Amino acid sequence: MTPTSALPPQLTLRAVVLAIVLAMILAAANTYLGLFAGMTIASAIPAAVVSMAVLRLFGGGGILENNIVQTGASAGSSIASGVIFTIPALVILGYWQDFQYSWVLAIAGLGGILGVLFSVPLRRALIVEQKLAFPEGQAAAEVLKAGENPSQGIRILGVAALGGAFAKLAAGSGLKLIPDTAASAGFFGKYLGFVGMNLSPALLAVGYIVGLNVGIVALAGAMISWNIAIPYYVANVLPSNVELAQAAAGLPAEDLAGLIWSKQIRYLGVGAMLVGGVWALISLRHSLVSGVRSGLAAARASAAGQVIEHTEQDLPMKSVLIGILLFTLPLWALYETIVGSLGVSLPMTLIMIVTGFLFCSVSAYMAGLVGSSNNPVSGITIATILFSAVVLLMLMGRDSEIGPVAAIMIGAVVCCAACIAGDNLQDLKCGYIVGATPWRQQVMLGIGAVSSALVMAPVLNLLAQAYGIGVPTAEHPNPLLAPQATLMASVSKGLFGGQLPWGMIAIGALIGVGIIVVDEILKARGSTFRTPVLAVAVGIYLPIELMTPIFLGGLIGFIAERSLRKAGCAEADLERRGRKGLLFAAGMITGEALMGIVIAVPIVTSGSADVLALPASMHFGEWLGLIVLALLGWMMYRTALKSDTPTA
Repeated sequence: MTPTSALPPQLTLRAVVLAIVLAMILAAANTYLGLFAGMTIASAIPAAVVSMAVLRLFGGGGILENNIVQTGASAGSSIASGVIFTIPALVILGYWQDFQYSWVLAIAGLGGILGVLFSVPLRRALIVEQKLAFPEGQAAAEVLKAGENPSQGIRILGVAALGGAFAKLAAGSGLKLIPDTAASAGFFGKYLGFVGMNLSPALLAVGYIVGLNVGIVALAGAMISWNIAIPYYVANVLPSNVELAQAAAGLPAEDLAGLIWSKQIRYLGVGAMLVGGVWALISLRHSLVSGVRSGLAAARASAAGQVIEHTEQDLPMKSVLIGILLFTLPLWALYETIVGSLGVSLPMTLIMIVTGFLFCSVSAYMAGLVGSSNNPVSGITIATILFSAVVLLMLMGRDSEIGPVAAIMIGAVVCCAACIAGDNLQDLKCGYIVGATPWRQQVMLGIGAVSSALVMAPVLNLLAQAYGIGVPTAEHPNPLLAPQATLMASVSKGLFGGQLPWGMIAIGALIGVGIIVVDEILKARGSTFRTPVLAVAVGIYLPIELMTPIFLGGLIGFIAERSLRKAGCAEADLERRGRKGLLFAAGMITGEALMGIVIAVPIVTSGSADVLALPASMHFGEWLGLIVLALLGWMMYRTALKSDTPTA
């Protein structure tokens, strides 16, 4: 056993500072991406590459120190996910006019810390005993172990980021050289047809990261909405819906499709997500119990004086329980401030604790199976908000104006905690592989979560002023969709005196059941292709133009891997080249997202959405956007095929 004092440095000051800076940057970038596309990406690999390059400038940076940096930095994407999936709902509901700094900090920071604490008992069960894959954690460990040429990695990230940034600058919110979307719609008899593709390189990169399987099922979900449900609704149901038919009268085909989707069809996705969230809990019930038992057993062994290897040293269970109590108290005070009733705020707090631990367990397990980028936290949050809303409905009554807000507040904390829990287990898997000390990583992740929470409100306010969030207005007719937050607002408000298309939700639930049956059949047959219900549900809920480039990105990754296998590439080299493709994809996402934030500054300061727009004579059509997207896709493909560049 290696004495702790003989270990290489881990939690150093320079590692902590670098991790905080990277966490804030990645939180800002993922905030834009999540509000725009409804997805965020795990950032452990880019953070590991940047860490190796930066710490080398300061005289080294061993594998364990670099691991600490990527652990703290990766919290940025997790906190961003937890915040943008829920907190914008408070603005959409009209409870807030803007994003209040102290409240956002409290929700995100405390939720993130609770996520770290809730996930401590799960490490041994999911990583050591069940040996779940945790794909991003394994990939980050391989990058750290191999000590891949960090200068080469930085070049790949830099080139890709420039490409993504240029595409964003040239698009509709910037110079307007190219449009944001290429779409076409028309009638075929009485049926409405629609095809579309967003021209965002970030979405193409997201598809490369999540893979072809997820790309296929997400696009299939979108086709259920846009190529089956909408045409059927327009032809057979719309004439009987007098109010909606009047609103649709005279609209162009493309606008008509969007109206039907926003008012009716997207709620099919709500039903499918609700079923998916419940199914996730049912599927993971045994793992939840196993995780708690393993964590308590390890605590008892430590208390009995048994010597524990440094790679098995988690935060002490007693400290975890005390921490949960201490960090829950300010959340109870926050809930009491909102509802002004102990009889309501206390149940809210208890619901938050119970659902928080359960759903942190689900999130961690799902991250182990499919990775953090595919982790269905939105479905988990919907289940939390729905359950919370039902309880609050009984306590506060159907006509309560604050009821939907209270449900969102519970869901926001749970969502932040669940996102961090999945990320925490990814990082701990990486640390388990490279021989890190778990409690040091858990401390670093808590620091990274709080650091990321510090920048969330300013970034959200900047994006809201520049682009609008969720609700179209005269000033922002095409806002950032914030699909999950819009959904959370609809579900919570619908249970408190609002109106929801329950028929559509019920049909969506039946679709979800059918998808689960198909997935179980594929699982029984040992198929490598699966149909995860929450991935299909997200496709049903989002516009099809967002799903198309995601599918194409997954296809590029599949073709690149197949080409390498046909060329006789060894498995180790295949993984190494695949990581280069992932770095390029991560760079495109980061570049586009950061440029979106940069563009927002002159828009907000000038008060004009067209402040950067070139004259109309210089605006090109969709063809130029397609060319730019194809070029970046080709570069991503070629990067994945390249062999290592010799180094001196």
